[in-house]
Amino acid sequence: MTASSWYSHEQIILSSFVFAIVLTLSCAAMGLYRRSLSLQDYNLLARTSVSFAIALIILIAIYYFIPEFLIGRSVLVAAIFFALVSIVITRDLFYKFVNLETFKNRVLVIGSGSKASKLSEINNSFIHKGFQVVGFIGFSGEQATVDQQETINYDNENIRAIAEELKVDELVVALDDNRRFMPLKSLLDCKMSGFKVTDMVSFYEREQGIISLEHTYPGWLIFCDGFAQGGLRVWEKRLFDLLASGLLLIVTWPVMLITVLAIYIESRGHGPIFYRQIRVGEEGKNFEVLKFRSMRCDAEKNGVQWAQTQDDRVTDVGAIIRKYRIDELPQIFNVFNGQMSFVGPRPERPEFVSGFEERIPYYRERHRVKPGITGWAQLCYPYGASEDDTVQKLQYDLYYVKNYSLFLDISIMFNTVEVVLWGKGAR
Repeated sequence: MTASSWYSHEQIILSSFVFAIVLTLSCAAMGLYRRSLSLQDYNLLARTSVSFAIALIILIAIYYFIPEFLIGRSVLVAAIFFALVSIVITRDLFYKFVNLETFKNRVLVIGSGSKASKLSEINNSFIHKGFQVVGFIGFSGEQATVDQQETINYDNENIRAIAEELKVDELVVALDDNRRFMPLKSLLDCKMSGFKVTDMVSFYEREQGIISLEHTYPGWLIFCDGFAQGGLRVWEKRLFDLLASGLLLIVTWPVMLITVLAIYIESRGHGPIFYRQIRVGEEGKNFEVLKFRSMRCDAEKNGVQWAQTQDDRVTDVGAIIRKYRIDELPQIFNVFNGQMSFVGPRPERPEFVSGFEERIPYYRERHRVKPGITGWAQLCYPYGASEDDTVQKLQYDLYYVKNYSLFLDISIMFNTVEVVLWGKGAR
């Protein structure tokens, strides 16, 4: 093999590798590998088409700056076409003909009360359901709320034998009263026999990506793994923040410039372009967050209030930049200053935080890390405009604080593209 043919062969492999990586990351950014998509949100053809369009733009940029990876125009068009058709067809056939039930964990729930009934509902809207409840162990004296046909009455029976008969993969303890009904000997027998036994908090954490406030207690938080801070994590996260924010600034500066001009023209030069607002940061310290102004200058003449759907305080330009999160872009400079991270809990106003800490358990724990431009809660839950929404989002924030890793940050960053392009969660 000559040197030129070896170089050509090596170049083809590298170009193919770049094509595959860009396409995979683009699909991931559109949520095509996320199991929490509802059937309504999934929209296979639209998501796949957008992901391929993004991939094509990125590939063109790579070919421009690194010509060594350039492939023939006809080859690129053919590769894009066949990859698009293949993904749509294979995924459509997979969901039509493959029995997804075989991929789920078979779960036997210990309990038949209100907690147990919620387990059969938490992922009903998911395309990729993580588990299948095969039965409930009911106890005399426990107020049953689950389907009686799925309930197995416990009368000192061998739970291990039931689990073996039902071919169970996991047992989840979901008792309304652990002190009265907990079958310790039977569960210990199952554990020692190789069955996985899980408490509800850990089960919710794994299946929904939350720390369930309804079922969490201080003892679990104290003894569970996670919530590690300090050490190399600080430097690792700071480096990621600078790189991610710098990349975002390079990509979005034209959008930011257009936004500045649009706000200036709409306000006829009489209102500020940027909006500065006090927010609560790491360790409860206040800082001034920077955003594009999306509301009238007199938006809070009657005091601090939640943003609402169809809020009449929002300007015409503001409605557009809020929908696509463009108003958040100036927070890049808060990241450069070290006041925020690229990924983290959403920073809230001190007027709200003081009340939340009094009424919502564990709320102050979200301030263990720096707030972020984007985050796990912003990705998984729509925009919150009430205290109940704040409680729901706190569960995602606690999950992020507990399970922080560089991989999680990168995953959130990529999936934020989906939220922005689909206009989800904005108000």
